[in-house]
Amino acid sequence: MSTPVRNQDTNDEGISRRKFIKSAAMQAAVIATGGLAAWHGVRADDGAPNPDSETLVTTLYKSLSEQQKKIMWFPFDHPLRSEVNNNWQITKTRVGEDFTADQQEMIRQIFMGLHSDEYAQTVLKQVDHDSGGKGGLSKSSIAIFGEPGVGKFEFVLTGRHCTRRCDGDSVEGAAFGGPIFYGHAAQGFNEKADHPGNVYWYQAKRANELFQALDGKQREIALLGDPRVENGSDTVKLSGKNGKLDGLPASEMSRDQRELLRKVMGDVLAPFRKHDADETMKFIEAIEGFNKLHISFFKNLDIGNDGVWDVWQIEGPNMIWYFRGAPHVHVWVNIRANA
Repeated sequence: MSTPVRNQDTNDEGISRRKFIKSAAMQAAVIATGGLAAWHGVRADDGAPNPDSETLVTTLYKSLSEQQKKIMWFPFDHPLRSEVNNNWQITKTRVGEDFTADQQEMIRQIFMGLHSDEYAQTVLKQVDHDSGGKGGLSKSSIAIFGEPGVGKFEFVLTGRHCTRRCDGDSVEGAAFGGPIFYGHAAQGFNEKADHPGNVYWYQAKRANELFQALDGKQREIALLGDPRVENGSDTVKLSGKNGKLDGLPASEMSRDQRELLRKVMGDVLAPFRKHDADETMKFIEAIEGFNKLHISFFKNLDIGNDGVWDVWQIEGPNMIWYFRGAPHVHVWVNIRANA
């Protein structure tokens, strides 16, 4: 394994490295697509377009040594691929220790490309902060399943408060390529009622606006006691078409309330790239639109007993978006095309 290097984003060598990686990724894309490369737009300091995350996964895979592959490559159908947790390492790799400087930069760009331009830097800083790392994703771990550029594949990056996936739609019918996790402990393990500095607390504030828009009877149905138990991949187990869903059905909301629910979904999707956000909404709409969704708020984990509900969820037969904001923010997501 190579010797870890410090973050060099701000110096000439770092800029040259980004340009080199873009050039290599573009060449790989041209070869793979017969001359047609896909781009996410402009984000880099030099103003040049960034290759998309899928293209970079292919470039990264081709750069791996046999020793690296032994500890972080698996067949596409390996069961590890579909796991998710709030604080875990999918392999023994560490981005800042087991990869060359160029590979580290590719991994960073893959991660950045999975997020919207507005939130990418913020999310990168959050992952760095929560993992206690230096240099972005240095303490995160990765795995690659399948063979990028040849057939089905999936890249997975994990760490504390982070599970992200990049699959080029290889995992059929799964938004984000499968279950994901995000979270933040901004100012210690036990956050205050207003969650100062938490980059995801805005999502709960929007959900609470929806609660305030409900009438008294609707609030009684939506407000429950204890939320689901966090237990790794079981946390995001879907109910299916015949499962019982708790909370307030969207079908019992007014048109204005359902529109506000739709806006809440748009807000929670804002940190992610457009492709994943659009696919998520498409999968939700496919199951009778928003009418099959239920929204719940949980009173037994109310920090400060202020009636601003720290824990809430949006659930449907084919989806779960579970926001647990106590003692700090954990968010569990699983969305499928079919129930």
